[in-house]
Amino acid sequence: MYSLKITSQSSADGMVERDFTVGGVPGVLWSPGSGADRAPLVLMGHGGGNHKKHPAMAGRAQRLVAGCGFHVAVIDAPGHGDRPRSAHDEAEIAELFRARAAGEPEGPIVVRYNAYLAELALPEWQAALDALQELPEIGADGPVGYFGLNMGTAIGLPFVAVEPRITAAVFGQHWPDVLAEKAEQITIPVEYDMQWDDEHIPREAGLALFDAFASTEKTLHANAGRHKELPRFEADSAVRFFARHLR
Repeated sequence: MYSLKITSQSSADGMVERDFTVGGVPGVLWSPGSGADRAPLVLMGHGGGNHKKHPAMAGRAQRLVAGCGFHVAVIDAPGHGDRPRSAHDEAEIAELFRARAAGEPEGPIVVRYNAYLAELALPEWQAALDALQELPEIGADGPVGYFGLNMGTAIGLPFVAVEPRITAAVFGQHWPDVLAEKAEQITIPVEYDMQWDDEHIPREAGLALFDAFASTEKTLHANAGRHKELPRFEADSAVRFFARHLR
């Protein structure tokens, strides 16, 4: 079992930010600035081409920490953020840019590459959760949620499917191709976001993935707009979702 090593710490706006590594994988943990009581933990997966401290991650963390008093942790996915890219990463990214420039569908490439990253990242997330739960302010018996869209869904959904410590999850904006079978194993409460006019993920594909979840409590949030036009208020909805299920 890997231990969590804090590499730096800072505080701002009532939130403590701690950079850490677990088995060489870099991550960040945001926590309330005061109070020693235990609090729930939300794990977040970042999107493709982004990193653990992308503004979307920091913004969602601020909402969860300030609004709920939760801890929030993100780790860099393989080939992202502070982690080096492999030759395989470079080849897949080049193929994605080639398809995009040629006006060809990006979905098959994204699905294939994200499935590869998910296989690598699953044991990393399990090790990170093990290490985070060793912290006294989190603990091994506290509730844990997962929040990830796009690539965060591609990596997080297989993780949640096999991780009994996760008790609620927010997913969204991905193809069902390799994920539907994993979704059938998930029975915890789920909130799912999709864009009704997504130019990359057909409407029927988004609905198929939502339908695949075995959860008796699952909610679909379908908003008008294209892939990158997910409304900011969905982040606030996710905070309310986790407040209901993790407190």
